[in-house]
Amino acid sequence: MSLNEVTQLYETLNKEFNSANPNLQKCGEYLEKLKIAMIEFQFIAPEGDAQDQKILLLTREILEIGALWSIRVKDIPSFERYIAQLKTYYHDYSDLPQSQRMYSIIGLNLLRLLAQNRLSEFHTELETIEPDQLVSNVYIKHPVEIEQCLMEGSYNRVWNARANVPANEYLFFMDILVDTIRNDIASCSEKAYASLPLSDAATLLYFNNENEVLAFAKEHNWNVNMGDKKIYFVSNDKKTDEIPTKETISKILNYARELERIV
Repeated sequence: MSLNEVTQLYETLNKEFNSANPNLQKCGEYLEKLKIAMIEFQFIAPEGDAQDQKILLLTREILEIGALWSIRVKDIPSFERYIAQLKTYYHDYSDLPQSQRMYSIIGLNLLRLLAQNRLSEFHTELETIEPDQLVSNVYIKHPVEIEQCLMEGSYNRVWNARANVPANEYLFFMDILVDTIRNDIASCSEKAYASLPLSDAATLLYFNNENEVLAFAKEHNWNVNMGDKKIYFVSNDKKTDEIPTKETISKILNYARELERIV
């Protein structure tokens, strides 16, 4: 495939991806062809003559669309691969004009790390970003504030932040994060309460209606009594967790006898 053919295919991909109702399957097919072409032209790891700025910019554009496409088709491993490739173009080619999508994609990657509970990697990525962008750039500021809320245990603020995402793609990782929070709250609720009214459970777990609560309760094997509109938590305590009283008392008495002998 010649450079002109690659450029034409990219333009076809770009037009389809940015249309009102893009065919994501077709976009995936275009991306596969372009990835093969990039390997043939050594675009992904440019060397020698391939370091022409036009080629570098074209490659970066393709990889950025690939990253956003991965989010839309909910393919996290694919997103991770595109991010790994894009880092070269974001950090190693300072002479390239800055991409308009760069901070949006970097912010998405930060949110991914939070959703996967990979906090050390999250902070490592923050160190590669200019300090002023952490507070002024809407795409970076959003995941930074989310991380602060998680550290404070302010789950309500995390939930509210879902309504104020800087781009629609952010909702994918925000939903994963909210599901993680729900499961954490559910685990704590099982230990803290014997039962909960359905209405209280809906508020506690950030659900909008009773049916969502019932579906969640079924997934967690909770007992629901529709008569009194309550959830009754199933006890998972095992006898092996009980304190072996007789054995403990016997050991304490033996220790006491030994101490008397020493004295």
